[in-house]
Amino acid sequence: HLGECIGCFESAIDLARHPGEIELAVWFHDAIYEPQQSDNELQSASWAAKELQAAGLPAQVAERVHALVMATRHAALPETDDERILVDVDLSILGAQADRYAQYAAQVRGEYAWVPGWIFRRKRKALLREFLAREPIYATPRFRDRLEARARENLEDEIRQL
Repeated sequence: HLGECIGCFESAIDLARHPGEIELAVWFHDAIYEPQQSDNELQSASWAAKELQAAGLPAQVAERVHALVMATRHAALPETDDERILVDVDLSILGAQADRYAQYAAQVRGEYAWVPGWIFRRKRKALLREFLAREPIYATPRFRDRLEARARENLEDEIRQL
Protein backbone atom coordinates (compact mmCIF):
# COMPACT_ATOMS: atom_id res chain seq x y z
CA HIS A 1 0.00 0.00 0.00
CA LEU A 2 2.76 2.44 0.91
CA GLY A 3 4.63 1.98 -2.37
CA GLU A 4 1.44 2.45 -4.36
CA CYS A 5 0.59 5.60 -2.40
CA ILE A 6 4.06 7.07 -2.95
CA GLY A 7 3.87 6.39 -6.68
CA CYS A 8 0.39 7.82 -6.86
CA PHE A 9 1.40 10.95 -4.97
CA GLU A 10 4.37 11.48 -7.29
CA SER A 11 1.90 11.76 -10.16
CA ALA A 12 -0.02 14.49 -8.27
CA ILE A 13 2.83 16.34 -6.53
CA ASP A 14 2.25 19.41 -8.69
CA LEU A 15 -1.18 19.86 -7.07
CA ALA A 16 0.21 20.16 -3.54
CA ARG A 17 0.65 23.33 -1.53
CA HIS A 18 3.07 21.59 0.87
CA PRO A 19 4.31 18.53 -1.08
CA GLY A 20 6.96 17.55 1.48
CA GLU A 21 4.37 17.47 4.22
CA ILE A 22 2.03 15.32 2.16
CA GLU A 23 4.89 12.93 1.44
CA LEU A 24 5.67 12.72 5.17
CA ALA A 25 1.99 12.06 5.85
CA VAL A 26 1.97 9.30 3.22
CA TRP A 27 4.86 7.62 5.04
CA PHE A 28 3.22 7.99 8.44
CA HIS A 29 -0.49 7.51 7.65
CA ASP A 30 -0.48 3.78 8.34
CA ALA A 31 2.72 3.63 10.39
CA ILE A 32 0.74 2.22 13.31
CA TYR A 33 -1.81 -0.26 12.05
CA GLU A 34 -3.52 -2.73 14.32
CA PRO A 35 -6.82 -3.92 12.79
CA GLN A 36 -8.31 -4.51 16.24
CA GLN A 37 -7.66 -0.90 17.33
CA SER A 38 -9.73 2.15 16.42
CA ASP A 39 -7.10 4.84 17.04
CA ASN A 40 -4.44 3.89 14.49
CA GLU A 41 -4.56 7.23 12.70
CA LEU A 42 -4.32 9.17 15.96
CA GLN A 43 -1.34 7.10 17.08
CA SER A 44 0.34 7.47 13.67
CA ALA A 45 -0.35 11.23 13.57
CA SER A 46 0.96 11.74 17.09
CA TRP A 47 4.09 9.75 16.32
CA ALA A 48 4.66 11.79 13.16
CA ALA A 49 4.28 15.10 14.98
CA LYS A 50 6.60 13.97 17.77
CA GLU A 51 9.30 12.82 15.34
CA LEU A 52 9.06 15.95 13.21
CA GLN A 53 9.38 18.20 16.24
CA ALA A 54 12.31 16.12 17.51
CA ALA A 55 13.97 16.59 14.10
CA GLY A 56 13.71 20.34 14.57
CA LEU A 57 10.94 21.10 12.10
CA PRO A 58 8.65 24.02 12.92
CA ALA A 59 5.57 23.29 15.04
CA GLN A 60 3.33 24.37 12.15
CA VAL A 61 4.77 21.65 9.94
CA ALA A 62 4.22 19.01 12.62
CA GLU A 63 0.66 20.25 13.12
CA ARG A 64 -0.13 20.15 9.40
CA VAL A 65 1.30 16.64 9.03
CA HIS A 66 -0.71 15.57 12.08
CA ALA A 67 -3.88 16.97 10.46
CA LEU A 68 -3.05 15.28 7.16
CA VAL A 69 -2.65 11.87 8.79
CA MET A 70 -5.88 12.38 10.72
CA ALA A 71 -7.71 13.12 7.45
CA THR A 72 -7.06 9.52 6.38
CA ARG A 73 -9.59 8.35 9.01
CA HIS A 74 -12.22 8.99 6.34
CA ALA A 75 -14.68 9.89 9.12
CA ALA A 76 -15.18 13.32 7.58
CA LEU A 77 -14.43 14.89 4.25
CA PRO A 78 -10.98 16.48 3.99
CA GLU A 79 -10.90 20.24 4.53
CA THR A 80 -7.74 21.53 2.86
CA ASP A 81 -6.42 20.99 -0.66
CA ASP A 82 -3.45 19.04 0.72
CA GLU A 83 -5.80 16.84 2.79
CA ARG A 84 -7.89 16.22 -0.34
CA ILE A 85 -4.80 15.13 -2.24
CA LEU A 86 -3.65 12.79 0.54
CA VAL A 87 -7.08 11.23 0.97
CA ASP A 88 -7.37 10.74 -2.80
CA VAL A 89 -3.93 9.09 -2.78
CA ASP A 90 -4.99 6.84 0.10
CA LEU A 91 -8.21 5.90 -1.70
CA SER A 92 -6.54 5.41 -5.07
CA ILE A 93 -6.60 1.65 -4.52
CA LEU A 94 -10.38 1.77 -4.93
CA GLY A 95 -9.85 2.78 -8.57
CA ALA A 96 -7.21 0.14 -9.30
CA GLN A 97 -7.50 -2.32 -12.17
CA ALA A 98 -9.93 -5.13 -11.32
CA ASP A 99 -7.23 -7.75 -10.66
CA ARG A 100 -5.32 -5.47 -8.28
CA TYR A 101 -8.53 -4.46 -6.55
CA ALA A 102 -9.39 -8.14 -6.05
CA GLN A 103 -5.96 -8.65 -4.42
CA TYR A 104 -6.60 -5.65 -2.17
CA ALA A 105 -10.03 -6.96 -1.15
CA ALA A 106 -8.47 -10.34 -0.29
CA GLN A 107 -5.76 -8.58 1.72
CA VAL A 108 -8.40 -6.67 3.68
CA ARG A 109 -10.21 -9.91 4.46
CA GLY A 110 -6.90 -11.43 5.58
CA GLU A 111 -6.28 -8.52 7.94
CA TYR A 112 -9.68 -9.14 9.49
CA ALA A 113 -9.54 -12.94 9.48
CA TRP A 114 -10.38 -12.86 13.20
CA VAL A 115 -13.82 -11.39 12.41
CA PRO A 116 -16.56 -13.97 11.71
CA GLY A 117 -17.57 -14.00 8.04
CA TRP A 118 -21.14 -12.77 8.49
CA ILE A 119 -20.00 -9.81 10.58
CA PHE A 120 -17.18 -8.96 8.17
CA ARG A 121 -19.53 -9.05 5.18
CA ARG A 122 -22.10 -6.82 6.88
CA LYS A 123 -19.52 -4.25 8.08
CA ARG A 124 -17.54 -4.30 4.83
CA LYS A 125 -20.67 -3.77 2.73
CA ALA A 126 -21.65 -0.84 4.94
CA LEU A 127 -18.20 0.75 4.52
CA LEU A 128 -18.20 0.22 0.76
CA ARG A 129 -21.68 1.75 0.51
CA GLU A 130 -20.43 4.79 2.46
CA PHE A 131 -17.74 5.29 -0.18
CA LEU A 132 -20.30 4.85 -2.97
CA ALA A 133 -22.56 7.45 -1.33
CA ARG A 134 -19.83 10.07 -1.63
CA GLU A 135 -20.44 12.35 -4.55
CA PRO A 136 -17.73 12.23 -5.72
CA ILE A 137 -15.44 9.65 -4.10
CA TYR A 138 -12.37 11.62 -5.14
CA ALA A 139 -12.10 15.27 -4.13
CA THR A 140 -9.60 16.40 -6.75
CA PRO A 141 -10.48 16.58 -10.44
CA ARG A 142 -7.34 14.69 -11.48
CA PHE A 143 -8.16 11.66 -9.34
CA ARG A 144 -11.85 11.91 -10.17
CA ASP A 145 -11.15 11.89 -13.91
CA ARG A 146 -8.72 8.96 -13.69
CA LEU A 147 -10.27 6.75 -11.00
CA GLU A 148 -13.88 7.60 -10.13
CA ALA A 149 -15.68 5.34 -12.63
CA ARG A 150 -13.43 2.35 -11.99
CA ALA A 151 -13.67 2.84 -8.22
CA ARG A 152 -17.45 2.75 -8.39
CA GLU A 153 -17.33 -0.44 -10.48
CA ASN A 154 -14.89 -2.08 -8.05
CA LEU A 155 -16.96 -1.15 -5.01
CA GLU A 156 -20.19 -2.38 -6.60
CA ASP A 157 -18.49 -5.63 -7.69
CA GLU A 158 -17.12 -6.26 -4.20
CA ILE A 159 -20.54 -5.62 -2.64
CA ARG A 160 -22.11 -8.15 -5.03
CA GLN A 161 -19.40 -10.72 -4.21
CA LEU A 162 -19.83 -10.29 -0.47
